[in-house]
Amino acid sequence: MRQQRLIAAAALVWVLLVGGGWWLLTDYATRPAPVGAVPGLWPADAELAPPAGRASLVMLAHPRCPCTRASLHELERIMARAGERLQAHVLFYRPPQEPDAWAHTDLWRLAAAIPGVTPHVDPDGRNAGRFGALASGQVVLYDPNGRLLFHGGITAGRGHEGLNAGRQAILAYVRDGTPDAPQAPVYGCFIRGEVRSDSLGA
Repeated sequence: MRQQRLIAAAALVWVLLVGGGWWLLTDYATRPAPVGAVPGLWPADAELAPPAGRASLVMLAHPRCPCTRASLHELERIMARAGERLQAHVLFYRPPQEPDAWAHTDLWRLAAAIPGVTPHVDPDGRNAGRFGALASGQVVLYDPNGRLLFHGGITAGRGHEGLNAGRQAILAYVRDGTPDAPQAPVYGCFIRGEVRSDSLGA
């Protein structure tokens, strides 16, 4: 009888540990990141030319954030359907003490390979701050007159590709001229934080 109770207790502890670990992983993957103050008009001090003739989409990113790979694949899907309706930029954070080459990871190369997308170095995340981005993968969409149309993420979770509210909102603008939502949650590492880069090429 005593042995049976010990086995039952051990099984209960195992179930609790597995369940707790699963909950922590799920919570981490689906917990939105905070968002800063996103300007309603294209910031005058942005180190990018303002929109002219077509809408501009800007993604703010950490070049060594593994979650951002999914955001870039979603951006590729958006641009494949946007055609000439959008011009897009990806601004990759660079710490102040590092050379520009620090930002030239495989994520940079992935962004550069997407038609219609231009990658840029963002020294010390200055532009991320100007566009109100705190987490890697946040995008802002401005109309040709520099008015904010949409801001947020374009994935459904950390590193998760697939149908999501951000992609749908931007494609609604491409299709109808109006996003079907003004914002969506962002999932990603903090732009100015330390991230694991084990799987990223330099």
